Amino acid sequence: MKLLPEDQKDRKNIIFLILVGIMIAVLIVIPTGFENPSLTENILYEKAEVLETDNSKLDQISVVTIGTQKLKLKILSGKFEGNIYDAENILNGQKNIDKIFKPGDKALTVISLDRNNPEKITGVKAQDFYRSGIEITLSLIFIAALLAFAGFTGLKAIISFIFTALCFWKLLLPLFINGFSPIPAGLAIAFVTAAIVILLVSGVNKKGITAMCGCFSGIAFTAIVSVISGKWFMIPGTVQDYSEALIYSGFQLNLSEIFIASVFISASGALMDVSTDIAASIDEIHNRLPELPAKELIKSGFKIARPVIGSTTTTLLFAYSGGFMFAFMAFMSKGMPFVCIVNSNYISAEILHTIAGSMGLVLTAPLTSIVGGLIYGHKKSKK
Repeated sequence: MKLLPEDQKDRKNIIFLILVGIMIAVLIVIPTGFENPSLTENILYEKAEVLETDNSKLDQISVVTIGTQKLKLKILSGKFEGNIYDAENILNGQKNIDKIFKPGDKALTVISLDRNNPEKITGVKAQDFYRSGIEITLSLIFIAALLAFAGFTGLKAIISFIFTALCFWKLLLPLFINGFSPIPAGLAIAFVTAAIVILLVSGVNKKGITAMCGCFSGIAFTAIVSVISGKWFMIPGTVQDYSEALIYSGFQLNLSEIFIASVFISASGALMDVSTDIAASIDEIHNRLPELPAKELIKSGFKIARPVIGSTTTTLLFAYSGGFMFAFMAFMSKGMPFVCIVNSNYISAEILHTIAGSMGLVLTAPLTSIVGGLIYGHKKSKK
């Protein structure tokens, strides 16, 4: 079968890009099913500047601070922009969520309105530091840098990023909360997002198909390792942050299976990386030496895969180490024996994340090489 001419291949990729754009539009429109109108009805969320603070009602108990911080806020957005109001910042002694403002800080402010008179304010509260501005600025810098360096491929990467984020927010999380079996649901979303991302970035061609097949095999293998190891490790799903909050909210969830699903979902990004890199390398080799048979392409793929596996495995270690650094520091500061540290729920969970992901990489790399060799060198191997 002859290769498609360049313009036809480009047309095929553009059609696929349009289809993904339509899917993104649909995902944006569909609700999650967990919208809470009471959090937005007669309530405004606005940016404000802290003009004055009064800490006289705060009490220091050991290392935590409790009480109420009085604030004077100037609203910087919305219909009440420019107005100055007194507000409160309540501290409950939880350092992970409490915050203490100082003059000049920007705050996300909750303005409660009267139900019968929306022009009348019944209360003002400083919810948190206002971070949206810097988040948007950093995102725009990232997008600009990606577009400047990668051009159209960078645009496709941005679109794939948006698609993946929407899939997680609008599909995966609602499925989990609604009680769907986490492992099949996680696998389905991981496969869909991997396919879209790879075909967008690599193109709807042999290279994209090669990378997708290799990535799928790695995700499936990582899922199997996660399920089996999860039973051996006997890690409760409550090891994850905010898991208990879900239980207390009344949801009937299988937190242990959600944790297992999170293991192979979090590894899928690295698996996409490896499969795409190797597929691109095989594609380049084939373009330079089209006469190479499947066997030689597979050998070349294996040689490329070895250093890729080594570096990416270490990348996973670095990526996950940030998650348990403070836990390690806490255990170390208490002089806890190493055997106790590695057997604790939290550290064991991170070890499972790292090892399962790394095992997936070990399988993804050679399988991508084999698939690439068969796809690109198939005709030559039959001669």
